[in-house]
Amino acid sequence: MQPILGTTTMVQVGIVVHDIDATKAKWAQFLGMSAPETLTLTADPKLTEITYKAQPSTHTTCKLAIFHFGNVQMDLIEPDDCPSSWRTFLEEKGEGIHHIAFGVTDTQDKLDKAAEMGIGVLQRAKFGNLAGEYVYLDSQAALGCIVETLESY
Repeated sequence: MQPILGTTTMVQVGIVVHDIDATKAKWAQFLGMSAPETLTLTADPKLTEITYKAQPSTHTTCKLAIFHFGNVQMDLIEPDDCPSSWRTFLEEKGEGIHHIAFGVTDTQDKLDKAAEMGIGVLQRAKFGNLAGEYVYLDSQAALGCIVETLESY
């Protein structure tokens, strides 16, 4: 069987939270690390081409705090109230691990292969001044969690 992602490089675990400041303080204490800065990410939806459930999204902001562990990072994500994968997860399941991410190349090829396995796209957008893109795969039924592909151009 041909692999879907073609990589074994896990780069991120994403956790959605209600209160990023309180949560990052708890994680910092638990880990014995300094709490990272809270970033507020704002982007023009037309520029990032963000989609949620195959529809253009109005999602424009989220708060993000990143803990670094060598080659893997843990992202704490506090979503805004706009429809997004993060908001839906938080409302339906509460705080918790939202996704695991893998670094990939040729995102569209990976999406085509995932579609052959019955796994579609949940949310997709460009990031970092259009330096790359992320895709959340609707993989919970098949794999037990959301898988994210991250590609830097």
